[in-house]
Amino acid sequence: MFAALLLFITFILSIALGAPDPISSPQIFGLFTIIGGLGVIIGTRHMVVTRRDVLVAPFAGALFCAGVAGLFWFEWDSMDSSLIQIINFLLLCLLFCVEVYLVFRGLLIGRLSHAWSQSGLRQISRGLIKGEKGAISCFEKAWDMEEEHLNSMAYLALHRCNSFIGESAETEKWAEKLAESGGEDSVAKEWIIAIESSLSEIE
Repeated sequence: MFAALLLFITFILSIALGAPDPISSPQIFGLFTIIGGLGVIIGTRHMVVTRRDVLVAPFAGALFCAGVAGLFWFEWDSMDSSLIQIINFLLLCLLFCVEVYLVFRGLLIGRLSHAWSQSGLRQISRGLIKGEKGAISCFEKAWDMEEEHLNSMAYLALHRCNSFIGESAETEKWAEKLAESGGEDSVAKEWIIAIESSLSEIE
């Protein structure tokens, strides 16, 4: 929805720029600031609270930073003193630091553990268990320091996958890891059923 909104606004702006009385650059940067700010608020909520999305906040943050920087650039010469310019510069630095955090929190940390778990389950359904892009490789990356229940899910999936291909040493290893993290009782039954049913379809 956010991407569709940006495409729609881009289309409107392209028409406005070709009009006899085109929209001014400060107005464009002001629009960037408003849309980017709203995107950061909504995207941060989805990234931290609902955990539905990790892309909107970083990209909206980049738009917000571009809008604010553009507005400061247009007003730079009209600022009364060098102190105000220094304060605005420090404010811009703070905004860019927040944007860097959003990028790392969203794109590099975000829901990678969820993504790897989903990828591993998809690879099982495709019959790809071993290999660099196989299910085992995906589940080995599906850990999370904050949500420890995801680790148990990954350990169980690795136990079942290695047992399926006859890797007894690896099966025992992941069985021990699973037991240390709470055993199968700590894993949702739906996840166990999904893993085992996907493996049974390969047979």
